[in-house]
Amino acid sequence: MYEIDNVLRPYAWGSTTAIAGLLGRPASGGPEAELWIGAHPDSPSVASRPDGTTAPLNALIGEDPEHFLGSESVAEFGPRLPFLAKILAAAKPLSLQVHPSLDQAKAGFARENAAGVPADAAHRNYRDDNHKPEMIFALTPFDALCGFRAPEKSRDIFLHLAGCLELPGNGVPQLLKDVIEDLSQPDEATALRSAFERLIAGGGAVQEATSRVVDVLASGAPMAPYQQELSTVLSLHGEYPADPGVLISLLLNRLSLEPGEAVYLPAGNVHAYLHGLGVEVMASSDNVLRGGLTPKFIDIPELLNTIAFESVGVPMLRPETSGLGQELYCPPFREFQLQRIELLPEGEPVPLAQSGAAVVIVVAGTVILDSPKGDLQLNRGASAFLPAADAPVNVHPVSGALENAVAFAVTTSMKA
Repeated sequence: MYEIDNVLRPYAWGSTTAIAGLLGRPASGGPEAELWIGAHPDSPSVASRPDGTTAPLNALIGEDPEHFLGSESVAEFGPRLPFLAKILAAAKPLSLQVHPSLDQAKAGFARENAAGVPADAAHRNYRDDNHKPEMIFALTPFDALCGFRAPEKSRDIFLHLAGCLELPGNGVPQLLKDVIEDLSQPDEATALRSAFERLIAGGGAVQEATSRVVDVLASGAPMAPYQQELSTVLSLHGEYPADPGVLISLLLNRLSLEPGEAVYLPAGNVHAYLHGLGVEVMASSDNVLRGGLTPKFIDIPELLNTIAFESVGVPMLRPETSGLGQELYCPPFREFQLQRIELLPEGEPVPLAQSGAAVVIVVAGTVILDSPKGDLQLNRGASAFLPAADAPVNVHPVSGALENAVAFAVTTSMKA
C-alpha cells in the first residue's frame, strides 16, 4: 500500500475554504476547486515508496500493471487506472457541459491528433481517448443542473416568462416565442434539440432576451410556481451575464442534493454543478464539451453531436449494503464504484470492497488499513493507493479514538 499526495486544481470557481476544512489543513488563500486522486496523466497523484522515493502514480502503475491493477482490469481497461476520484468544491457554477461516449471519445481524439491540434490547445475538445461517465456524492447541500426535463414542463416555464413580459410597457422577444414553439413539437428529441440549438447559437437575440427576462424578474415579476428555476436564472446571470446557459438552464432538471445523496451522469447528459462540496468519481478522462456558463471555447456542432436529446428523471444513486455490511454506491458503469466507510471508536473493522486497485481518502478521524502485506495508518486528510495484489484489506478504527472515522474508497465495479 502506498500513501499518496494529490494535486489541487485552483480553478476560479473553487471554494477557498471547503476542501481545506474537510481535510483539516490550512487553506491556501486561493480557490481550491478539485483535488485529483488517481493516475490521470494530467495531474497524477504522487506515491511514496517504502524506500523513501516517490513516483507519479501513473508511472508506478506502468512498472507492473498486472500487479497494481489486476489481470482482469488490464484485460478490460488496459494498463491504466480505470477511474479518477476528486474532492470537488464549487463556490460558483461550473460550465454547462456534456461528456462523450467511448466511441465518440476515441474517434474525436484520433481526429484531432490527425489534424495536428496541439494537446493543450484551447480549442481542443478531446484531451484523451476515454469516455467520462461520472457520479457525485454530496458532502454538503449540493445544487446542480442535470439532464433535460420533459419539453412540455420547460415550455410551461417559458410561457410563464412570456406572461410576465406581456405586462404593460413590455413585449415578448421573438426568440422566446420561437423557443415555446420549439418545445411544443410532438417529437421529444426534436423539441429539445430545436430549443437547445436556438439558445446555444442565438447570439445577440439570446443576449437581449436574457436581459429582458432578468430585468422583469428583478423588478418583482411573480416567480411562483417556478421559484427555484427562476432564482437560478437570476444567479447564473449574475455570474455569466446574458450567457446562453442562463436560459438553457430552464430546459434542465434543477436538483438539490442533501449530504449523503448521490447522482450519476452517463454520456450525453447535459449538466452543471452549481454549488457545494462533494466526492466526484469518474472514468479516468478529462474530455468535456462545453455548452455555456463559461468564457472557454464552445464547439457547437460537436456539442450537438454529443448530447442525448431525451428527457430523463434525475438519476439518483441509492446506497446498497453488501452482505459484509459495506455501504456501496454502484452506478451502471464498469470503471468504478464508491464505498463510504464509517468506523465507530472501538468498533468492528469494515472490509474494503476491492476489485482490482483502489484509492482511499480519510475525511474524519484516523483509520488503519490492514492487508496481508502490512498495515498503513491514515489520518484525516491522508489518502492511499492500494494495489490489486494487496487485497484483501480491512479498515480498522484506531484504538482509543474519540470520534467516528469516515473514509471513502473507490475501486472498479464489482458487479458483472
